[in-house]
Amino acid sequence: MTTMLTKLKAKLNIVTLLGRRTASSVRKNEQRDDKTVAIAGATYPTDEWTNVTPKIISLVGQNLLQAESHPLSLIKRRIQNYFYKSFLKPSGNPQFSVFDNISPVVTMKQNFDSLLVPPNHPSRSKSDSYYINSECMLRAHTSAHQVDLVRMGFDMFLVFGDVYRRDSIDAQHYPVFHQVDGVRLFTENELFSKVVNSSGVSLFEDGTRVSDKQASHTLETSKLTEHDLKQTLLGLTHHLFGKDIKSRWIDTTFPFTHPSWELEVQYQDEWLEVLGCGIMEQELLKSAGASNKIGWAFGLGLDRLAMKLYDIPDIRAFWSKDKRFLSQFKDVDPDTTVKYKPFSKHPPCTNDISFWVPDQFSPSDFYDLVRTVGGDMIEQVELVDEFLHPKTQKTSHCYRIVYRHMGRALIQEEVNETHRQIGETSVTQLGVEVRW
Repeated sequence: MTTMLTKLKAKLNIVTLLGRRTASSVRKNEQRDDKTVAIAGATYPTDEWTNVTPKIISLVGQNLLQAESHPLSLIKRRIQNYFYKSFLKPSGNPQFSVFDNISPVVTMKQNFDSLLVPPNHPSRSKSDSYYINSECMLRAHTSAHQVDLVRMGFDMFLVFGDVYRRDSIDAQHYPVFHQVDGVRLFTENELFSKVVNSSGVSLFEDGTRVSDKQASHTLETSKLTEHDLKQTLLGLTHHLFGKDIKSRWIDTTFPFTHPSWELEVQYQDEWLEVLGCGIMEQELLKSAGASNKIGWAFGLGLDRLAMKLYDIPDIRAFWSKDKRFLSQFKDVDPDTTVKYKPFSKHPPCTNDISFWVPDQFSPSDFYDLVRTVGGDMIEQVELVDEFLHPKTQKTSHCYRIVYRHMGRALIQEEVNETHRQIGETSVTQLGVEVRW
């Protein structure tokens, strides 16, 4: 086992830029000059695709999933405990391998092509993802490591990690959040081992792709895999929310699975989407050297799950160093749900900003700029008005920025100064014309 892990790390250093991210590497996460950018101790050339900001780079390597007394660490261990206890080898060791320290720097091929994401898919847009350059990016999902791990021979694994997406600014969204990705593969003997009369059945056929199976899968293959997937995830849901939780499956589509589903639970009088899942596309497994196997995969967002289970109202709290926050999760059993008690609720300060936008303006660029200048004193940014001038044909945007620090009260003078800096920086970096 030791030899296998050694080989794995060596390969991942080449394929997925694996590296243990320490506090020293975090200090290196800053741009060195206009032609290069340093992330997690490595230097990358920049080009016309580069849109990752110093603010985002500063968050790489924070390792919240390994932090002591942190709700995200508790959620991670809670999920890990379920798989460790539910899937055991005859020796008593866990069947699922866990990877929680793979570098978030991946290639575009890993993040998109390996998962069969179409070339024109919106997630490839510079307004949706963080690019280091035209070849490398910060992963948008932990699924980016699926093909590499399958190619290395892993049939059952979980990947925990931080992921990066350009998004709106509010209490539910942050440009860095955390996911777990799970994969399980079956050989023909493994899948049909519990079938009473399995003679004459096989994994594959030369068939037709329909709503409940892929062209190369027999109907028996698809239904047995679906059953195992759903039973596994319902068990996880009961482990997280309790055995009496109501749930439902919603048909959906993903580029890398078919058929695909979302699992929702009825929690606190509303239906909450917990995860997405499906039967892995056979083309994906073929590219990973596992064409003789079938598999399922799922992806789950940890931040939103922790917010619901622990009653945390603002996603920015996960990045807080305030002991009043972290102490509430100290020495807590991960399988025990604790409820967060707010230690302060300071009043917000709200300022509007209006400007004429250039032709190629992207709201995502403005959101990133606001985060960079205002930091975590920014609670929300909302586009409240859009106006097209009838004569000049110029477009004006008005954004409402809500300022509220989680640890202290803000004074209006401080907010006004930050607001002025946002306006001036928008002029120089985005080419807008501020309507002061």
